[in-house]
Amino acid sequence: MITDITERKRTEDALRLSEEKFSKAFNSSPTIMSITTIEDGRYIDVNDKLCRITRREREDIIGRTVTELNLWSTPEARDRLKQMVKEYGGVRNLEVSFGKTIGLVSAEAIDIHGEKCMIFNMTDITERKRLEREMMRLDKMNLIGEIAASIAHETRNPMTSVRGFLQILAAKPEYSADAEYFDIMIEEIDRANSIITEFLSLAKNKPLDLQSHNLNQIIETLSPLIFADAMAQDKYISLELQPIPNLVLDQEEIRQLILNLVRNGLEAMSAGGRLVLSTLCEGNDIIMSVKDEGNGIPADHLERIGTPFFSTKEKGTGLGLSVCYSIAARHKATIEIQTSPSGTEFRVRFKGLYSQG
Repeated sequence: MITDITERKRTEDALRLSEEKFSKAFNSSPTIMSITTIEDGRYIDVNDKLCRITRREREDIIGRTVTELNLWSTPEARDRLKQMVKEYGGVRNLEVSFGKTIGLVSAEAIDIHGEKCMIFNMTDITERKRLEREMMRLDKMNLIGEIAASIAHETRNPMTSVRGFLQILAAKPEYSADAEYFDIMIEEIDRANSIITEFLSLAKNKPLDLQSHNLNQIIETLSPLIFADAMAQDKYISLELQPIPNLVLDQEEIRQLILNLVRNGLEAMSAGGRLVLSTLCEGNDIIMSVKDEGNGIPADHLERIGTPFFSTKEKGTGLGLSVCYSIAARHKATIEIQTSPSGTEFRVRFKGLYSQG
């Protein structure tokens, strides 16, 4: 009898220790974990990571269903996971969207007090997917830039000749009645030349003239030009430039980056709108922000922003923002977008490029 009690006590202690170990591992796991009923998706337990990702308290989640909480981006994804767990007993590395998080899910069927349940484990790969998309975009832009570089010389030479002869003909008295047509042809050649220049700006191996510059000074030098652009459209620009250290930059490229972002923001607004161009230090980074009062960027367009040839403008080439991303990448900077129906903010984040100058 004493032996039976001792053995039972050992079993209970071992079970309690096992439960404690599981509980600690479950709650401290860096991955998103939960235990739910399979059929209706009612939460039995969730770990700290899931609470942080969903910005909810544990008590607000436990006892409620996945449908009530609306945590899955699409109900179909959860239904597919449920079906696979019911059919195969588990699943490994299934890519799903959980709210705003993209993850690889592993799940196993378990039995809790006679009820079929599922233990869910998701590794957050949101940042990895973002980097993969960014690498694909940069590779595509670089390829276009390399192709442009290989044909630019052969294309520009005849264009320069044609432009020169048009100017000569336009100056002849016998063609004075056609001056308007000559002007149009020369403008179109110049436009084609500017498009070639934009293509060349996409190449990642474009040589840079890196020197110590202050971003605020570059913006202030450009201010008469961008203010004139705004006034011509009955719009306004505010400069909010905080003291920042110098950066190692290619001044001409950064000028192009600023002009492209500002003009893009102005085009997004109606007359009377205000655009704010600002700089600030954020931790060890320097941020340049361009914030407009437009209508925001639709969700289905957001992921394609910066992709060559993607444009919502009737006469746009789809290269302006692509050039911005290429310039940022060559300066080891990143571009972040925050958008809503009340406007869009492009934030260029410069990292580790401080200069002593």
